[in-house]
Amino acid sequence: MIEEILAHNRRFVAEKGYERFITDKYPNRRIAIVTCMDTRLVELLPAALGFRNGDVKIIKNAGGTITNPFDSAVRSLLVAIYELGVEEVMVVGHTGCGVQGMDSAQMQRLMRERGIPEQHITLMKHCGIDLDGWLHGFDDTPAAILETVDLVRNHPLVPRDVVVKGYIMDSTTGALEPIG
Repeated sequence: MIEEILAHNRRFVAEKGYERFITDKYPNRRIAIVTCMDTRLVELLPAALGFRNGDVKIIKNAGGTITNPFDSAVRSLLVAIYELGVEEVMVVGHTGCGVQGMDSAQMQRLMRERGIPEQHITLMKHCGIDLDGWLHGFDDTPAAILETVDLVRNHPLVPRDVVVKGYIMDSTTGALEPIG
């Protein structure tokens, strides 16, 4: 599959397909979006919200939530705010999220089935990594989004004038519902 992707990339560059995407690093709309990496949102989210290339900074992860005030999503938001002029943050969860109900024990079982030795899993625990907490999903998508909104809004390094709001997107229609 990777070789097919690379072949497509060579054609794309040779045919100058990139020209319609040229922009700079600053988001035109001064918005950052924290959202899920779900494949259904790749094109749906920008289309449903009217975003074009260059309009926003999109930060994606499993579940579209932030579980640690010092993780890479927060770092990305701080860069967006202080270096790139972001003034508003949208936290966008979605219906049917795979992280909702995700089970840490099952994921660890799947790791073992894929050949991860038990001592590697045990080592994580001995190094202070709470795998059960880290790999656990959430039970309630709106509540998880609201927790992330609260974390960002009240983060000691996020300026108080940055607007932070939460939403749930319908994974089929793109309809956006504000929460909180």
